[in-house]
Amino acid sequence: MIRHLVLFKLNEGVSKDEERVLAGAKAFGALGAVIPELRQWECGWNTTERDIAYDYAINSLVEDGEALQAYLTHPDHQAAAGLWREFATWVIADIEV
Repeated sequence: MIRHLVLFKLNEGVSKDEERVLAGAKAFGALGAVIPELRQWECGWNTTERDIAYDYAINSLVEDGEALQAYLTHPDHQAAAGLWREFATWVIADIEV
């Protein structure tokens, strides 16, 4: 199994209540129900105010590298990530569990 973790940082001057940001969060929120390779899907806004904290996180689980690739190339994932490219940067980690 592979745990796919993504942490998003909103760009300078971008607020999480902006319409485009809300649309991005909604797009990611829907992925768990439409991409069959996702065994677990959690995403949401950070609840702390620490300087080192990121703003939004995805925590997902897939069976293997093939399933991860299917998720990453899925059209709905590509569309959601495309929205986030307009207002955020992110880091990822894929760990075997």
